[in-house]
Amino acid sequence: MKEYHLDNQAKKEALMIARTTLVEFLSKGKIPLVAPKNEILLKPMGAFITLRNKNELRGCIGQIETKKPLYKTIQEMAISSATKDPRFLPVTAKELGKITIEVSVLTPPKKVTRWQEIKLGVHGVIVEKGWNKGVFLPQVATETGWDLQQFLSALCCEKADLSPDCYKDPQSNLYIFEAQVFEE
Repeated sequence: MKEYHLDNQAKKEALMIARTTLVEFLSKGKIPLVAPKNEILLKPMGAFITLRNKNELRGCIGQIETKKPLYKTIQEMAISSATKDPRFLPVTAKELGKITIEVSVLTPPKKVTRWQEIKLGVHGVIVEKGWNKGVFLPQVATETGWDLQQFLSALCCEKADLSPDCYKDPQSNLYIFEAQVFEE
């Protein structure tokens, strides 16, 4: 989707915003003021920030839909990934030199009626049933090597706390989105 595509300059600026935000926040407890040069960073768009230390996941949090400009979402998700991912202890300022940042900029989600419409490695997926909800970014499929049914089963039980085949249940809702993924 062209309207959600970041060129190389916008990608560099997005990564710089994420890095600057983490440095400022973890060392001084402040969120830096940012005035983006690239107009696309002012558009309301969802994003995930993934932090890794030597290829080991260190934090990953995102927001799929928002009314905030992309640069603010990047700032908030960078801080959340570093300090609020319940799977990990908070990232320290000392550790920042070893951390690499990956940004996933998301298109708005679109409901699908058949799970077979999902394209592995292209689509991120949201599954919803009742109060339960889970999300996998598109790159999860390629990183794990799962086929479509393994991907959806893991999403249902690991992320949404539902039965492994809930994606086949007509009571479940499936949404797809695409992500432009780039890293330092």
